[in-house]
Amino acid sequence: MIATSAELEELLPQLERIDRIAVDTEADSLHCYFEKLCLVQLSFGGNDYLIDPLAKFDLSPLATALTNKEIVLQGADFDLRLLRRSMNFVATRIFDTVIAARLLGIREFSLAALVERFFGVALTKGSQKANWAQRPLPRHMAEYAMNDTRYLLPLAEKLEMDLRERGRLEWFQQSCQRALEQTSVQRVRDEDEAWRISGSGRMDGRTSAILRELWQWREKEAQAADKPSFHILQNRFLIEAAQAFAAGEAPDFRHFSSRRRQAFRDAAERALLLPESAWPVRLRRMGTRPTPQMEKAAEALRRRRDAVADEHGIEASFIAPRGALDAVAADESRSTALLVPWQRSLLKL
Repeated sequence: MIATSAELEELLPQLERIDRIAVDTEADSLHCYFEKLCLVQLSFGGNDYLIDPLAKFDLSPLATALTNKEIVLQGADFDLRLLRRSMNFVATRIFDTVIAARLLGIREFSLAALVERFFGVALTKGSQKANWAQRPLPRHMAEYAMNDTRYLLPLAEKLEMDLRERGRLEWFQQSCQRALEQTSVQRVRDEDEAWRISGSGRMDGRTSAILRELWQWREKEAQAADKPSFHILQNRFLIEAAQAFAAGEAPDFRHFSSRRRQAFRDAAERALLLPESAWPVRLRRMGTRPTPQMEKAAEALRRRRDAVADEHGIEASFIAPRGALDAVAADESRSTALLVPWQRSLLKL
């Protein structure tokens, strides 16, 4: 485990001679409200390394050293976003093994499935939901973490060879570049609408107002305790509580402390006192209703996509998801933004 600037400094010269590096991360989003980068795994030159961001030493030299390398990842989006937020690392080249596998028509593309398929090795399971912030890190968790990158470089070599043989390497490069561009777009949560959890769409205005207030109470409690919001109260109980308060009943959450129980009731009371004009307005679906011509064009695109998918042995949704086809049917100029060149070529757009 690399946990000091001195240890990192010893590693960096080895990185200079390498162009392709396997990278993975572990975070503790299941155990705290404010997500933290807990571990960075690297594999290159036949060795595996664990770097400990929680040791609070400067990781900027590592970010700089990785910048011009080709980063091999198993599903790039989460890791690249986390590395950008946590250590200001922005990748310039990636090799996403999930994209490669799907372009080859492989339907089981989890890391465990790919490692077993190509190397006949069954990876151990059990640490996906572990608390990666605990220190010292148990040996079985360290081994699990290293396995996340240990096979990525040889896996990338095999996938790249197959892509080249099937003439799909350029398709892969286009898709990786699009994935890289998408990770640079910051996702912003609409705080005014974030309370609309599954099941809230069927609520009337008064019940929605209660749910909104209870959701905001839960967020404040979760932040104060630095716990995921579901640790405070799961969504289904939040829905049930809002419905109970709206019906004039008082749900009894006995596992709450007296302070938390009172604050919970106070939140509901604030919502019950709101005038109807302050109740949430039910969301309406955005966009115009598709015309018969649009529906006909979308259906033609789906038939074309499905035929191409069968011909090439690729999942139809990977060539173009339904939403993209509907959008292109309504406005073909959107195809450039929604689909990369190889996808547009197969669909003759």
